[in-house]
Amino acid sequence: MKKSTIEEIKERFDNDVERFSNLETGQVATIDATISLELITEASKRIVPNAATVLDVGCGAGNYTLKMLSKVPDLNCTLVDLSLPMLNRAFERVAAETNGKVVIKQGDIREIDLEENSFDIILAGAVLHHLRDDQDWETTFAKLFKLLKPGGCLMISDLITQDTELLNNYTWQRYGEYLEGIGGAEYRQKVLDYIEKEDSPRSMNYQLDLMKKVGFSKVEILHKNMCFGAFGGIK
Repeated sequence: MKKSTIEEIKERFDNDVERFSNLETGQVATIDATISLELITEASKRIVPNAATVLDVGCGAGNYTLKMLSKVPDLNCTLVDLSLPMLNRAFERVAAETNGKVVIKQGDIREIDLEENSFDIILAGAVLHHLRDDQDWETTFAKLFKLLKPGGCLMISDLITQDTELLNNYTWQRYGEYLEGIGGAEYRQKVLDYIEKEDSPRSMNYQLDLMKKVGFSKVEILHKNMCFGAFGGIK
């Protein structure tokens, strides 16, 4: 199947701002979304307790930055997303919660120009699964590493696969059952169809190995439940 283009992904999120502004509705198809959000932000706070800057990649309506601000107040926040309506909502929500500077940048993190060694914390929530081939993954992880200050951290919460095919089949079967339990067979098929069309998730092992390859000194697993995980690395 031909995967969605960046423009198609942007259009979908342009039309879904209200749903993604609410954790109860925006993350309903994500197993343990609130747990992972808590874990990656609390870990970030503990790794960089005196953080001054955060970059939220694929920020959506700003939920991850808002959670981060509840733990480390008055951060200078840089919000990146393909969708301008989503960014505008994120700016409105985040600016109300910090005395720090809030900057929005519309576009693809792979192409946006940002200053290297300038962020204490980078949050990537439900976004990296849109990357495609190995080269795409490696150049993006390398870029995120360069954007971090020494001692800073990249924390990821995302859809993942398994490296062993039979276990991957099992976890996706379980996920399908989870979706059906939420919204029935039609909802299950709808979610699995758009994942097939839009997403290219990789395993947690793949991503942790890649983080080490591009230079992270430490990588950590915070949580894993079937085809979702929370993990990260320290520069």
